[in-house]
Formats: sequence, structure tokens, C-alpha cells
Amino acid sequence: MEKVLVIGACGQLGSELTHELGKLFGNEQVIASDISQPNKAIEAFTFERLDVMNRELIDTIIKKHGITQIYHLAAILSAKGEENPQWAWNLNMTGLLNILEAAKDHKLNKIYWPSSIAVFGPTTPRVDTPQHTVMDPNTVYGISKLAGERWCEYYHNKYGVDVRSLRYPGLIGYKSLPGGGTTDYAVDIYHKAIAGEDFTCFLSEETVLPMMYMPDAIKATIDLMEAPAEKVKVRSSYNVAALSFTPVELANSIKRRYPDLKMDFAPDFRQKIADSWPDSIDDSEARKDWGWQESYDIDQMSDDILENLPKYFGK
Repeated sequence: MEKVLVIGACGQLGSELTHELGKLFGNEQVIASDISQPNKAIEAFTFERLDVMNRELIDTIIKKHGITQIYHLAAILSAKGEENPQWAWNLNMTGLLNILEAAKDHKLNKIYWPSSIAVFGPTTPRVDTPQHTVMDPNTVYGISKLAGERWCEYYHNKYGVDVRSLRYPGLIGYKSLPGGGTTDYAVDIYHKAIAGEDFTCFLSEETVLPMMYMPDAIKATIDLMEAPAEKVKVRSSYNVAALSFTPVELANSIKRRYPDLKMDFAPDFRQKIADSWPDSIDDSEARKDWGWQESYDIDQMSDDILENLPKYFGK
């Protein structure tokens, strides 16, 4: 029987992934953890307060609960990372190495760690960015994710750690507020539309970025983790893709339901980050190796968010 530890369970991805893992394994088999106090989204789960920088505490929790799998989601995101680069590097790298060492020492069955399209950079091919290509990230977040990919493959090859990873595009969901990422405009705009407020986008109107709706991100994560080990050919991190659009295209999708939405543009420091990332991603290896397939297009995503966000936040 698997016993799963989710690190970063209070975050945008973590809170929703924890629930889906509960459906898969049973709530009693999933331990939620975070450096923050637990929120209502994970109140159905046993919770452990955990700083991923504390290796001794990680070991204690693994032994206490008989953990067999870890989903390590704790990280400082792109925009927040640029505000304090050394802090972001230390947390992102030391946290991952602590988990990889723990997986090796405790002989855990599987580890999941998310990478990002932030591993790509200004000289990476921007259209249909391939799985294997030039990677020259220019943010501390991207640098830490690229280094993390190399560490994951190293621990798999040298120690046999079954670590699996996806390079997420921008993730869009309605159950959490923006968390400090360069693609967060695509979360905030829905809140503004429903509130009847004008929206100012911190990226330019022609900026195209790869995106993914949260249910697809959860599905991709669990599909990868549940795939037989022999089907997981990439041990650094898989490209995955679903959508690519500009802020204007997203606004037009929302205007089908909220025609009065007004948007203007005031690009800030995040524009430079976005300009170094791809427009679209080639994820053919994920589709071939373990059958990845997205479910939502841009209008289906907007319809689902605009239907459920007001009920979720009581708006």
C-alpha cells in the first residue's frame, strides 16, 4: 500500500493535487505538508508542518508515516525568485537535494518533482520547443530548475531513484490566488472579470506563452507517476503542452461571458522573463512514451473557471 507525502500541499498545484491523490489512494494514505499553516483546501488530510530545508525532519516524517512516495512541490517561483535570488536558489536546490537523498537512503518507490518551461532561454527555439534543445535560462528560477533536472537524472542513473518530472507551462486554476509567477496574469484576469473590475496586464498584448489548465496539469502528473517505469524514458523532465495564447486571446475568451471586461497593458520586469520563454512546446515524447493528452482548450477552460470560481470564493 502506497503512503504519499505531498510537500507544498498548500500551494496552487499542491492543494488540488493532494485531493486527486486522495481519490487515487484514499485520504488516509496521503500526508499533506507545508511550511505554512494548513488551509481549508487540505483539511481532510493528516498534516505535517515541514520546512524542506530541514533534512532531519524529512527523515522523521518519512519514518513516522511509512512514506513510499513523495511529491516535492515546494519552490520559489520566477517573479518572486528575481526579488531575492540567493534565497530562491537555496530553497529550490537544497530542498530538492534533501528529497533526493532521502529517497535514496529510505529506498522510496517514487519521487515527483516539477520542472518548468523556465529552463529554456533566449536562444532556445521559441516555436515547438523540442524535448532536447539549447537551455540557457536567465532567471534564478530557471537556473535552479535546469540544475534540478540534471540532479534528478543523476540520482536515477547513479542510485536508481525512480524520480519523475514534467516541465510545466503556465498553470491556470481557480482554487488559489496568484503565487508569484510570470504567467499569473492568466489567473488574476478571471477574478477581475467576475468582480467587474478593469484588468491591467503586466505582459504586453502580443506575448504568447504556453499554458495549461490545472485539471490537465494534475492529470499529466498522475499519469506520469502511474506509468510503468519502463515507459518513462526521460529522467530529467518531460515537455508537456496544452495551450498557447496571448493576453488578448484570453480576454476574448472571457468576454464571451463577461463582455464588459476592459484590459490595458503595463509591462513590468516580468516581460523580460516572458520574452525568454517559448511560444509553444513540442511534447511528442510524453505523448509517445506514456500517452499524454490534454482535455481543455481555451474556451472550455474559461467556461469552467467562470462557472466555478464565484462559487468557490463565494463571489
